[in-house]
Amino acid sequence: MVVVVVAACPPGLRGELTRWLLEISPGTFVGKLSKRVRERVWQRVVDGVGTGRATIVWSANNEQGLEFLTHGDTWKVSDFDGLRLITRPDPQQAELRRKGVKLADSDKGGLQQGWSMASRNRRRG
Repeated sequence: MVVVVVAACPPGLRGELTRWLLEISPGTFVGKLSKRVRERVWQRVVDGVGTGRATIVWSANNEQGLEFLTHGDTWKVSDFDGLRLITRPDPQQAELRRKGVKLADSDKGGLQQGWSMASRNRRRG
């Protein structure tokens, strides 16, 4: 099973996707594709999405049972011990970066390197 979601894309791309997939809701396409066709469809999506956003999800033989790719979005895909997760940027920090304000390591958000807070508290005891 393959799911492709596009947003803010040219209408021609949506029309092209209907050649291989069913559009079950505006911008949401589903179907069953081989790996080769899926990769070619994704390349056409990336080439045709312009300033819009696109995500593709497909079934896979892994812990999550799926794989996915994104294009044109500020959300980042990160690997966390073999699990692929989405990291959403903090809008306030993004605005500060645009203004050229240098952030301290503790202000950057996300996961820090080293032990978790729970492990630190347990070791102190």
